[in-house]
Amino acid sequence: MKNPKVDALFKPLQLGDIQIENRIIMSSLTRMRCDKVTKSPNDLVVEFYTQRATAGLIMTESTFISERSQSWPGCPGIMDQVQVEGWKKVIQSVHNKKGKIVLQIWHSGRATHSQLQDGLQPWGPSAIEINGPHQILNIPHEIPHEMNLEEIQLVKNQFRKGAQLAKEAGFDGISLHGSNGYLIDQFLKSNSNKRQDEYGGSIEGRCKFCLEVIDELISVFGKGRVGIKVSPIGRFNDMYDNDPIKLFIYLFQELDKRQIAFIELMNDKDEENAYNHGLPSSQSQTQNLFEQLRNSFKGVIIGNVGLTGETASQLIEAGIIDAASFGMSYISNPDLVERIRYNFPLTVANPDTFFEGDQVGYIDYLPYQQ
Repeated sequence: MKNPKVDALFKPLQLGDIQIENRIIMSSLTRMRCDKVTKSPNDLVVEFYTQRATAGLIMTESTFISERSQSWPGCPGIMDQVQVEGWKKVIQSVHNKKGKIVLQIWHSGRATHSQLQDGLQPWGPSAIEINGPHQILNIPHEIPHEMNLEEIQLVKNQFRKGAQLAKEAGFDGISLHGSNGYLIDQFLKSNSNKRQDEYGGSIEGRCKFCLEVIDELISVFGKGRVGIKVSPIGRFNDMYDNDPIKLFIYLFQELDKRQIAFIELMNDKDEENAYNHGLPSSQSQTQNLFEQLRNSFKGVIIGNVGLTGETASQLIEAGIIDAASFGMSYISNPDLVERIRYNFPLTVANPDTFFEGDQVGYIDYLPYQQ
């Protein structure tokens, strides 16, 4: 029997130029199963996304734009024709299941290590390292090189080229990874951006790089197929801003002027990372994040973090969000849409198989009916 408390999730939705049949979004999941030589999706990756094609929309895992922008082994790139061909297989298989899929385009900035990129020093907005060890290598982060204006332009060009290749591959749209302490987020936040030039200082200055990259993506895909993911109060990768509501009201208003398709908004409840880095917890800094930012953007807002089918449906009915994205639940529940619709219990994922490995813990989770 269908669960009437989740009906709002099963109404079609228009995200700019992208029509989706339900409002259950698969958020980006880094699983590190791509070919480590070509940095291209392989047959395992094709199967993983195809199994989850009943989502209203799939956001791909973080996909890097240059050799200097990858943060983990086994992540995919969008830099060359081999990677385009790998992604084409994913997209065609998802489309054959009547699914929609958007590329999450990404630069890790300071949140990487020279060991992961052929000895290249990480780049960032300022020469400030992340406090704490790299999450995969478990060694201290390095002090990044502070990007100059020429290097900022180079990275903007790399984002544009990545978008062009993503469009060639056939993606339904593109989402800028502006969250979780990666390069875009590093420029936005006051604790990682101490620049004194046009790309730092004021809120307008710290938002400049993000908005210019969004403009590059719009120039390729058109405004109706561009989105962004943000984490205003996230603490992952040692992130903090001293006035996140003021910062993101300005950013949302500027994104609204550009009429992009969607914003995926993370409502972090990050106590552990805050404690480890000596920062105030996310929830102690601000409450009711969705409500505080809703009126600054007229387009689609996708709520992310801490939602269930029922709580997401309530927020949609209240007009606070328009759709909901789920990450952890999608690792072990390829049929998450059906489980939410019929109130089936969820399978719990095994954290030992989250990263790297083979099909175990990746494509061997069964639908509930099986």
